[in-house]
Amino acid sequence: MMRMFDIRPPEESPFAPQMFGNAGRDHMEKYGSTPDHYAWIGWKNHKHSVNNPYAQFQDEYSLEDIKAAKMIHEPLTKLQCSPTSDGAAAAIVASERFVDEHDLWAQAIEIAGQAMVTDLASTFDESADCIKIVGYDMSKEAARQAYEEAQVGPEDVQVIELHDCFSANELITYEALGLAEEGHGHELIDSHDTTYGGRWVVNPSGGLISKGHPLGATGLAQCSELCWQLRGLADARQVDGAKVALQHNIGLGGAAVVTVYKPVAS
Repeated sequence: MMRMFDIRPPEESPFAPQMFGNAGRDHMEKYGSTPDHYAWIGWKNHKHSVNNPYAQFQDEYSLEDIKAAKMIHEPLTKLQCSPTSDGAAAAIVASERFVDEHDLWAQAIEIAGQAMVTDLASTFDESADCIKIVGYDMSKEAARQAYEEAQVGPEDVQVIELHDCFSANELITYEALGLAEEGHGHELIDSHDTTYGGRWVVNPSGGLISKGHPLGATGLAQCSELCWQLRGLADARQVDGAKVALQHNIGLGGAAVVTVYKPVAS
């Protein structure tokens, strides 16, 4: 926190959007992204949630609606921020023996790779910018380890649920996950490569921005969405040909977890 205030003086906005909004400001200044790129992410995720009956919000907004919403911390408007949410989640992890005994192989989803990385020295380094302060390096290293364990790369993935607590974090996470080179995440938005018809579908659930962000339950909500996608059970939001799925979740103070899922039957 103190390092962030060394870079940018504190403002009156709430602390969480201030942190991630400042990361967006750093990206705009260093790499040329614009407020419109972040607004597009908010538009995309709200549009995706229209097809998710489990989403907290299921309203579609125009891009102008997203941009005209109340400014929380530039460049983030209210519709680019995850809402206050309550929720609970549970998951069943089964052994191979259980799956075999109950003939569940057609439904079984494998955790092919997973890594958790906590704060690195670079998070606190005097040269750290706001992008690193909000977990970029943790996410990048966790992704590297998860890809290596699963023996896949970002080019092998079709569907992704990532931690879009704010639209700025979705954009910088594109780069941390290897979807784009550092500084080029906004180019995926220009080419619409993170929605249906693009190279990946990111946050088909609506993401934290629109599906909701009940903190502790968020990770399992992401897991559920990706399992439905890999089983072909996601109905109107189904990603065609989903065979490899990627999950990304972070918490500041600080840890990042990246998981690669594959259907066992494939």
